[in-house]
Amino acid sequence: MPLLISGKKFRETLELAGCLAINVPLEGGAETRLLRRLKTVGYKTQITSVRGFGDPEAFLLKLHGVRPPHLGHQSVGRNGALGEVQEVMPILNELLNEDKPIALWLLEGQVLSRSELLALCDLCDREARIKIIVEMGGARKLHWEPMRKFLETNH
Repeated sequence: MPLLISGKKFRETLELAGCLAINVPLEGGAETRLLRRLKTVGYKTQITSVRGFGDPEAFLLKLHGVRPPHLGHQSVGRNGALGEVQEVMPILNELLNEDKPIALWLLEGQVLSRSELLALCDLCDREARIKIIVEMGGARKLHWEPMRKFLETNH
């Protein structure tokens, strides 16, 4: 496992590409080891799932509205069928307040469309401090590549 001892090759690839597609062993643990290596060199890190993301840029950087799940029978009065929109803070809001680079690990990335994955790449290009790692599935061994290269070969 010399790959995970320093994480240097992973970090270099992440800094060059900005957005990585990664396949991890299904038993888990690789994400926490790699994020811990990034923390030691000064990154702020966060792990989240992409389920329910919607527009990636709005979810990560802008104040956006979310409707609560429908809970069955409700009054037909004001907002009964749809529920009121609740304003939600962007997920990267607190991390962007500091001047440190940010590493965001996104779980279940295989549910994102090609355009959503490209939007994540564009976001990394616009905001140089943000680096995004998207789990695209499981594998027998840890493997990563730049997201744009992944999209060229797989989509």
